Amino acid sequence: MRLLFPYIAQPHQTLHSLPIAMETASRHPGVEVHVACATEKHLDYAKFLASFYPEAQVRFELLHLPNMIRRQVEKHGHTVISKFASLFYNKNYFSTFQGIVVPERTSLYLRKLGVQTPRMIWTRHGAGDRAIGFARDVRLFDYVLMAGRKLEQRLLADGSIRPGRYKTGVYAKFDMVQRMQTGRPRLFPNDRPTVMYNPHFSRGLSSWPRFGLNILDHFARQDRYNLVFAPHYRLFDTRRAEIAQLKRAYGHYEHMLIDTGSPRSLDMTYTMGSDLYLGDVSSQVAEFLIRPRPCLFLNAHDVAWQDDPNYRFWSLGDVRDSADDIGGAIDRAFFTHEDFIASQKDYIGDTFDLSGDAPTAPVGADAIVDYLRMAS
Repeated sequence: MRLLFPYIAQPHQTLHSLPIAMETASRHPGVEVHVACATEKHLDYAKFLASFYPEAQVRFELLHLPNMIRRQVEKHGHTVISKFASLFYNKNYFSTFQGIVVPERTSLYLRKLGVQTPRMIWTRHGAGDRAIGFARDVRLFDYVLMAGRKLEQRLLADGSIRPGRYKTGVYAKFDMVQRMQTGRPRLFPNDRPTVMYNPHFSRGLSSWPRFGLNILDHFARQDRYNLVFAPHYRLFDTRRAEIAQLKRAYGHYEHMLIDTGSPRSLDMTYTMGSDLYLGDVSSQVAEFLIRPRPCLFLNAHDVAWQDDPNYRFWSLGDVRDSADDIGGAIDRAFFTHEDFIASQKDYIGDTFDLSGDAPTAPVGADAIVDYLRMAS
C-alpha cells in the first residue's frame, strides 16, 4: 500500500496531518508513506516536524511546479492558482497511490482532473464552529478524521459523513505539540499577564480591518499587559510588505511580540503561553481552551451571533462590538472568568474526544489503514 500526505497550501495545516503520516510509517511497516510539498521551504518544515518521530521512515518529495509559479509562491505566498497548479502538474503522481490524506478540501479538485483511483481522506485542520468546516463538499471525501462529537453530530446531521467512513477522537496537532514541548522559552522576561490577539484572515469575519491598529496602539501605550500579535497565518501571507511596516511600528516594544507567520505562530507556542485570548472567529480559540482561561471576542461586523451554532464559541467569554476601552474589557475578562469556566469545559468536552494526554495520531493512522484495506 502506498499512502501520500501532500501539502499544497500554507504550512499551518501541516501539523494536523503529518503526525498521522509518521505514526502510519512506524506502526504499519507494510505501508509506504510519502510526504510531498509544493516548496523547498515547506518541505524543510515538514522534515523538521518529522524529526520528532525518529522511529518513522517516510519518503519526502518536492511536487513538480513550473519555476515561475514556485518562485511566486516562495516570494508572495500561496494563491488559489498555485494550489490548483500543484494538483494539475502532479496528477499522474497522485494517481499512483491507494490513499491521499489531506488537511484541506482544495485537493478534491483532483477528481475533476481525472484522479479517480486513490481514496481521498480528510483530516481537517482545526476544530472550530464556522460553517466552512461543514461545507457540502465534505461528502466527497471517502473517509474523514475529526476531533469529537460536536463535529460528528453536525456532519452526520447534514449527510456529509456516513457510519463506517469516519473516525472521531483524532486531533494530531496536539501530538506534535506534546513532542515539541520540552525547552520552550518564556515569551516575555517579566511577570505581566500576556494577551494573545489572533484575528482571522477573512475580511468579512476578521476584527483586524476595523479594530486591529487601534488594539496594537493601545497595547503600545499601556504597561499592564504583554501582547502577542499572532494572527491567522493567512492574514499576511500574501501581504508581506505590511509585515515590515508592523514590525517597524511595534517591534521595538519589549512587551509586544509581532509574529505574522513564523513556526511559533503555528505550533501553539502562543496559545499555550498566553493568559487571555482576544480574537474573532479563528478556531485557535478551541486549542487555547484546552486549559480554560479568559477569552474576549470582537464582533466587528454586527453579527447576530446568539443561538447561531457557527458562533457557539462566543458564549465562552464577553463579546464586544467596539475596541473602545479595550483595556477595561480585558480587565473585566480576567475578573469574570469564573462565570465562563463551566461552559468552557463543556465546549472542550464536545469539541475534542480525548483520553487524557494519550496521543491521537495513532488512532487516525490505524483507522486509515484499516479503511483502505477493507476498501481495496
